[in-house]
Amino acid sequence: MRSRKVGYHPTHSAYPGTDIFADCGEPVVAVTDGEILEVSRVDRFDPDGPKGPNNGGLSVSLLGDDGVRYYGSHLSVVADGVDAGVRVRSGQQLGLVGRTGNANNVCHLHFGISPPCPGKDGWWIRRGVVWPARYLDAWRRGVDREPAAEVRAWHRKHGCPPAPTSAN
Repeated sequence: MRSRKVGYHPTHSAYPGTDIFADCGEPVVAVTDGEILEVSRVDRFDPDGPKGPNNGGLSVSLLGDDGVRYYGSHLSVVADGVDAGVRVRSGQQLGLVGRTGNANNVCHLHFGISPPCPGKDGWWIRRGVVWPARYLDAWRRGVDREPAAEVRAWHRKHGCPPAPTSAN
């Protein structure tokens, strides 16, 4: 995102993720070169439905060339041409900040960092498993800090765990 009015808190709720607050309509860009894994262009969130699977609303999941999955959700729109299997470059626009899913009518981007888990993947991993704030802080200062080692270590320790028994 390139907004002048961007802020985030270093922690989230019950799991590692960061909500990046910005005006609705601000561009969301790829943080690295990679391939789009998943795109959700339909907001399936139902406040009376199951918690977790559809919380993100409109979203994009990117597998970076570093082997890390970067996930952004609550978008207002996903950019044309951003589809599963498409290669993107760092800085390429993926969508616009919005308030879809369980964003509680607050414009922001939920940002998660995790390993890809082919064949076993789920929202509980995609939403984030390592805290993004230290990487966001570095990138904001222009420092190239990559989460690949931390994500690999987490994956070695936890594998691709099953869905949690209570959703957040």
